[in-house]
Order: sequence, then C-alpha cells, then structure tokens
Amino acid sequence: MIGSGAYNYINVLDKALDASWTRNSVISNNIANVDTPGFKRKDVHFEDYLRTEVGYTMSLDDEVARADLDSLTATTYTDYANVSYRIDGNNVDIDTESAELAKNQIKYYTMIDSVSQEFSRLKSVLKTQ
Repeated sequence: MIGSGAYNYINVLDKALDASWTRNSVISNNIANVDTPGFKRKDVHFEDYLRTEVGYTMSLDDEVARADLDSLTATTYTDYANVSYRIDGNNVDIDTESAELAKNQIKYYTMIDSVSQEFSRLKSVLKTQ
C-alpha cells in the first residue's frame, strides 16, 4: 500500500487484486480436487467487504479515501459444506468452476488495466508540473 491520498484508488484496487489472486488459487484447487471423495469446494468472500467500505453513501472519492484497507482482506470459506452432488460427498462441479475461473480472470485483467490507467493519470499530472 502506498501512503498518499493520490493513491487511494490504487490501494483499493491492490486489495481487490489480492482477493482475485486468492480466488484464482482457490478455484484452481477446487478443479484439482474435482475427483477427490469428500472434497467440498471453497470460495472467497471479498465483494461484501468492499461494498461495506465503499458503499456509495458519499462521493466515490470520499468513500475510497476513508476506506479501512485492513478490513479489505479476502477470506476463504467452504461453500455448501453439507451439500454434495455425488455419492462420494464431493460438491465440485467442473463446469461451474471453469466458468468462475474465466470470470475471475476477466476481473483480474480489468483491475490490472485500471491500476495502469491510474498510474498513467499520475504520470500525466507529474509531467505537466
């Protein structure tokens, strides 16, 4: 994290990128265990934490500036621990995991692009000074 107000968006995006990276690892692990008897799929909580911190009650700039970055940490949980799709107790659906992985990768690359744009804006401002 960078400790200047000019980097507020970048700091929040950094946390979102960390969460996306964690989600990618979790989904990959789910896919790797698709045939493991008794394995329960895992997922990541992050978006609710982000919504709480940047809830759009003020201007987005104000919300991002006041966001508690320490509370923007992804947590992993077991999804539908009591539900199984198969007799062996495993609840991983390969099609769902593949779709979630693709969706997560699109989000990740979109956020990388946003960080790049933020740095370009800062670079542009510094050039004009």
